[in-house]
Amino acid sequence: MDMLITNATLVTCDADGTIIRDGALAVVDGRLAAVGKTADLERAHPDLERVDASGKAALPGLINSHTHTVLTVIRGTVEDMDVDSVYSYMTPITFAMTDDERGAMAALGCLESIRCGATTLVDPLRFVDGYAQYMVDSGLRLFLSESCADALTLEIRHGRYEYSREWGEAFLARAESLVERFHGADGGRVQCQIAAHATENCSPWMLDELLKLASKHRLSRTIHLAQSAAEVRQAGALSGKGSTPAEYLRDNGWLGPDLLAAHWSFCTEDDIAILADSGTHMAHCPASSSRRGGHAGANVPAIVDAGVNVALGTDNMSEDMWQALSVGIIVNRGKRGGGPVPSPRTMLEWATRNGAQALGRQDDLGSLEPGKLADIALVDLRRAHLTPSNNLLSNLVHYGQASDVDTLIVGGEMVMRQGRVLTYNEEDVLRNAREATRNAWARLSEQFPDIPPANAFLDGA
Repeated sequence: MDMLITNATLVTCDADGTIIRDGALAVVDGRLAAVGKTADLERAHPDLERVDASGKAALPGLINSHTHTVLTVIRGTVEDMDVDSVYSYMTPITFAMTDDERGAMAALGCLESIRCGATTLVDPLRFVDGYAQYMVDSGLRLFLSESCADALTLEIRHGRYEYSREWGEAFLARAESLVERFHGADGGRVQCQIAAHATENCSPWMLDELLKLASKHRLSRTIHLAQSAAEVRQAGALSGKGSTPAEYLRDNGWLGPDLLAAHWSFCTEDDIAILADSGTHMAHCPASSSRRGGHAGANVPAIVDAGVNVALGTDNMSEDMWQALSVGIIVNRGKRGGGPVPSPRTMLEWATRNGAQALGRQDDLGSLEPGKLADIALVDLRRAHLTPSNNLLSNLVHYGQASDVDTLIVGGEMVMRQGRVLTYNEEDVLRNAREATRNAWARLSEQFPDIPPANAFLDGA
């Protein structure tokens, strides 16, 4: 849809942090043909359909650099449990679910993402080729991957690490299927990556097979890195010489500028130096990790100071990038001992241009500049919590809410307009997600009776 968005405050997130009052965006063939003042662009593009954005800020669509939309199925449960949520709940329930149930929850996550102003999701999980179409239907820009492992991940909650090539080959087959079916779909809006789930559940054989797959299809890669103390111990055992997860990946050829690694919670100063030197990107998920006190984890100030490109993500149970921004600025200022670092501008860059860089897409994503893809979020500034606007960026990062997002555009196509989602029937998505959640939890209890049920979530489901 070609259009001229007028009368907006443009938060371009370009290298200079340019903000244009009474600005306009000319969208032609899915890209930004021009960015400037409304009067100038109205004269230059008189035939384009007008979209009046008076009272609104136009931002680059937010880039969620690490999420798992299917895990909306456990929202409101493990946040309040004293358990290893990854292997006690997240992993088993995704195995227990059907493709349609995974798809229903992925659609819910995409719907939430739309309403939160995120145009791009980086989403690794399991059995993705069986439900990816539910996500494609959202109209969002997607980077999907099968999160591979040759460790018997269903055994890890029992304290056992066992490795099976048959198990790993099943993951590799699903990864290959996902790439063949969905990479480049819808004119390139859908991309695939190669993913290792985490360092400790991928043997050197599996890491090598994944490198071959990435090379074969010329794809970037993603992984969970140093997210638990157990991972650190097992990576050391796998290496045979007590290596840290970062050292283990380095020694197996897995670090580099085509890798986006999430969390870094247990990385040492030496690890940070290794990762920085390799050009590996970080996906930082401050809101998710803070729900159970994990804000004490990754040394993000040292990571930033080492020159690592830090991108922002939501991780589990939520797609709210505004919460990631507000929690992120608080947590990371606290880690520096207080003060105004990071700045609101820096936080927005983590959620936009840094995310694009982490995906190798800085040439066409992450900012509002001529020639880039028209991924745009219009945010209504006429809200009590955004008034007065003494400093627009400060308001957006500290006080912005998902409900402020009015319109979302992906590649020049309206995904949401004036608060109405155009790609999904919202009532259907919500109904299907509620049903899928009930069925998934019931099946989890049937298949894995040793896992305590979280019955409280059914209240009001």
